[in-house]
Amino acid sequence: MKIRVERDGLADAVAWVARSLPSRPPVPVLGGVLLDAGGEGGSTAGDALTVSGFDYEVSATVGVPATIADGGRTLVSGRLLADITKALPAQPVDIAVDGARVSITCGNARFSLPTMPVEDYPQLPAQPDLAGEVSGDAFAQAVAQVAVAAGKDDTLPMLTGMRVEITGDTLTLVATDRFRLAMREFTWQPADGMADSAVLVPARTLADAAKALGSAGATVQIGLAGGDGLLGLAGSGKYTTTRLLDAEFPPYRQLLPSDHSSRAVLHVPALTEAIKRVSLVAERGTQVRLEFGDGTLRLSAGGDDEGSAEEELPVDYEGEPVTIAFNPSYFVDGLAALHAERAELTFTTPNRPALIKPADDNGDVVPGYLYLLMPVRLPG
Repeated sequence: MKIRVERDGLADAVAWVARSLPSRPPVPVLGGVLLDAGGEGGSTAGDALTVSGFDYEVSATVGVPATIADGGRTLVSGRLLADITKALPAQPVDIAVDGARVSITCGNARFSLPTMPVEDYPQLPAQPDLAGEVSGDAFAQAVAQVAVAAGKDDTLPMLTGMRVEITGDTLTLVATDRFRLAMREFTWQPADGMADSAVLVPARTLADAAKALGSAGATVQIGLAGGDGLLGLAGSGKYTTTRLLDAEFPPYRQLLPSDHSSRAVLHVPALTEAIKRVSLVAERGTQVRLEFGDGTLRLSAGGDDEGSAEEELPVDYEGEPVTIAFNPSYFVDGLAALHAERAELTFTTPNRPALIKPADDNGDVVPGYLYLLMPVRLPG
């Protein structure tokens, strides 16, 4: 293989593929990046270099324009290649394979790296059939809003996933870690004949892919192969697949409160800063208390032993005076995910789930997103 490629395009492609590689691959080849310049068995056609990675769970593929003198395929350490291409000067990059080594030359810089056996590399999965399309911006924002509530405990795989529900022209994304739940609904363009379905996707993987593919103005294509257990995403010349989680997502809709007895409209930036200040005296995992009264919200945390703090904010409140407590980190996460200046907080009692929704300047709810938060039980 002997090719020339622009440095920026190569560095971006390798960095994106390397991000999906395992930090500790079970076998060395799964930590490699495959460079395919139309070699035997390759998928590249024309003057393009395909950069790919695959660890049996997640695959990532992107094409980069290249001048190909001799076609071929080679496999090199992904993270090392990412570090090298990022550090290269802003000049064309020449890549050549000679036996069991690959040389990378850029300006006056030259690297020689050992290759891995290409024949031991697994076959990349095919991109699943198109299920539909969605605006990249909208998709990236929606996934990020929901991923904040996904669990991180791998011993509970059903809680590390994001449920993706397809119902006609509506996509619904849901995640929960048992202490909070986030749900976002938005419209998309389903492919002809696309049946309603629901799958569970690793939330962290989906969030990383959506962020990378959701560049301004781009359209993201979503593919689904339920029989093969794969979800595929494509956009901006990048392709990725992820294996679905074989787990049962909790029946979340029965958790959503259908009514409320208390309602507050909150100014998100002011409330967020107040929570951060007050929680400075709260020990890790403890609570911030919200005391609602007539036109006033009093926040407090801590106690006599570790110090205490309190702050008052004006609030539009409907309901009886009440005190409710939340984990401050979870509360701030939910407020940040709203992408709104105002929020509606509704609940029934201090021990029942509360709902946070974005609101407009008039205090009216903006539909499409909700964040459910379980209160922390007050002592006594």
